[in-house]
Amino acid sequence: MKGFSFILLLITQISCGQAIENSDTNKVLLISPKIQTYYTEFKGNDSPSKSKGTVSNGELINGKLIPFKGSNYEYFSEESYLAGRAFLNDKVLNTLLTSYLNLENSLPNKLFYVMECANAHGGKLAPHRTHQNGTSVDFMMPVLKNGKPYSGLDTLGIEHYFLKFDNEGKYKEDQSITIDFNLVAKHILELEKTAKLNGIRIKKVIINTNLKDELFATPNGKKLKSSGIYIVKKLSVLTNSLHVDHYHIDFEVN
Repeated sequence: MKGFSFILLLITQISCGQAIENSDTNKVLLISPKIQTYYTEFKGNDSPSKSKGTVSNGELINGKLIPFKGSNYEYFSEESYLAGRAFLNDKVLNTLLTSYLNLENSLPNKLFYVMECANAHGGKLAPHRTHQNGTSVDFMMPVLKNGKPYSGLDTLGIEHYFLKFDNEGKYKEDQSITIDFNLVAKHILELEKTAKLNGIRIKKVIINTNLKDELFATPNGKKLKSSGIYIVKKLSVLTNSLHVDHYHIDFEVN
């Protein structure tokens, strides 16, 4: 596809790590000097954000850059981050960061990954059809290997978008690796709870529709199904095929 040219041309680069201290958790985080400098320069001001238009035709005013790494979350790709694709409306960003803080209490050893968000000023974010006004976020599917948490696929960067799972959530290259649907549901529920505290809500969750039965069969999935959160019912064949490695959430911000 034409829009994927940006992704396919990205080349992995590894910078020397620099230890910095997270003032909120007192945990030492390793972040490259290049990432640290970029965040300092582009993290945004203290003025509130404004999301104009729609997720498919909009813009972002006073967007905020998500920190590359926290004590239990990380942005999935240095290349995407430095290309300016990790900006959000401030209410959405606060929702994400608070949700991860809450999840750290119940899942202290779990590392979550945020995928692409929006450009600094919104607008087209190829190859995505949405992500235009700072209210859309992609989240990496957490996975299990032989029933235990597994991180071997988490550091692929942009290539993660090309991973393939079958209709039961099993990784096609290794059937012992499966999507952790219960954790996906738990995360979505936590995001909705935190969103409401920020005066926003989840408008739509996009996930491969063939995976919904597996999602709703889990304990947290049953809660999600009855929560009233809208999970997309139908997608085009192409869009459906692109949402097996991650789930996409659009937030509604007034």
